[in-house]
Amino acid sequence: MQQHLFDLHGKVALITGGNGGIGLGMAEGLAAAGCDVCIWGTNADKNAAALAQLQVHGTRVSAQVCDVSDGEAVAASFAEALATHGRVDGCFANAGIGGRGTAFDAMTDAEWHRIMDVNLHGVFHTFRAATRHMRSRAENGDSFGRLVGTASLAAISGQARGEHYAATKGGLIAMMKALAVEYARYGVTANSILPGWIETDMTQGSMNNAKFVANVKQRIPSRRWGQAADFAGIAVYLMSDASSYHSADTFLIDGGYAAF
Repeated sequence: MQQHLFDLHGKVALITGGNGGIGLGMAEGLAAAGCDVCIWGTNADKNAAALAQLQVHGTRVSAQVCDVSDGEAVAASFAEALATHGRVDGCFANAGIGGRGTAFDAMTDAEWHRIMDVNLHGVFHTFRAATRHMRSRAENGDSFGRLVGTASLAAISGQARGEHYAATKGGLIAMMKALAVEYARYGVTANSILPGWIETDMTQGSMNNAKFVANVKQRIPSRRWGQAADFAGIAVYLMSDASSYHSADTFLIDGGYAAF
């Protein structure tokens, strides 16, 4: 039995923001383990490039353009994913945007809501569709589901000029714990992943800032920035049968940064 714990053949995972960075890293790991994968992103060209990258693993993969801040678009895209793949066993709410580094007392309502709409409301829209599907399946004798939300170290540490971003990620963690409790009866687990400093398009500005690099990189015990591939393993574990009794948790993937 042990050798099959991480075999994902026959399972389907949906990853929002799956066309780059952490999302694509997770999608790669899942596809390599035999999982069929559907990725969502707002950039059609990036979707196509990611799709080509994932197809080498030989599983069934698809890509859709979807803005998770739009509840109707999410519902339509989820229905399309079901039409393509027949089911969604795991849903990874990874899509997110960063703040603009504005002082809190100068932050506009528009900037606050811009972050909330994607990072928190988008997770609500995505998981609402996923839980409806997973509960319906469970009520018909097919109890299995995985909900995974990408949070951030900002949720548990002070991020100056990023209160809006931190608030969305802290809210996400609280949402995941509540989902874990409510949907456990349907065979569904819910967990959060908290990335540290990961080299992605979103963090490129910081990585190119010499002062930031000098101050931060030396504080990472692993002495390197995280990479998208560092999220492949945790995605496979959370999607697999090996994690069936592991729920309501937060996984720090930060090279030891928070502990140092």
